[in-house]
Amino acid sequence: MILSLFRRNPRRAAMEVLYDRIAAASRQPALYTDLGIPDTVEGRFESLALHTVLLLRRLRTLPPPAGDVGQDFIDTFFKRMDASLRELGVGDMGVGKRMKKLAHSFYGRADAYDGPLDRGDDAALAGVLGRNALGQAEPAPALAAYVLASDRRLAGQSLDEILGTGPVFADPKETPR
Repeated sequence: MILSLFRRNPRRAAMEVLYDRIAAASRQPALYTDLGIPDTVEGRFESLALHTVLLLRRLRTLPPPAGDVGQDFIDTFFKRMDASLRELGVGDMGVGKRMKKLAHSFYGRADAYDGPLDRGDDAALAGVLGRNALGQAEPAPALAAYVLASDRRLAGQSLDEILGTGPVFADPKETPR
């Protein structure tokens, strides 16, 4: 029984790899330099949340076991958020409160992005992204173009491709502005 604690769980390992790929996509310098996401802790969370929402949108449209993969991924996402808070020095007593706030923020953004993405509404998406991802009153049309292009690109990927080579997002440098 004690040895089972040291065995590698292949499902957990796959989710860690997928998380690392999403994190890498969310850290592309052009997202910050060209598309305006602030290069701050909050901005990096916004970018990570945005890429996670895009991945989860794709997983929702795929046949089983994609739903299970999505749930496993979101569990990994929040475990990594918890670990990040602890690395930033948030004490045990404050982690729960901050995690609740992060979860509320994440799911609020997912809801806010889904409607305009479902409708293909560039203007509404630009407005939501301006407020959330850029923290400004002005819309973010260049970021919206990147998000729409990424959503279209993900729509052509199978679960095997997503888990194998990782999700492929649009290139932020090549996004029309």
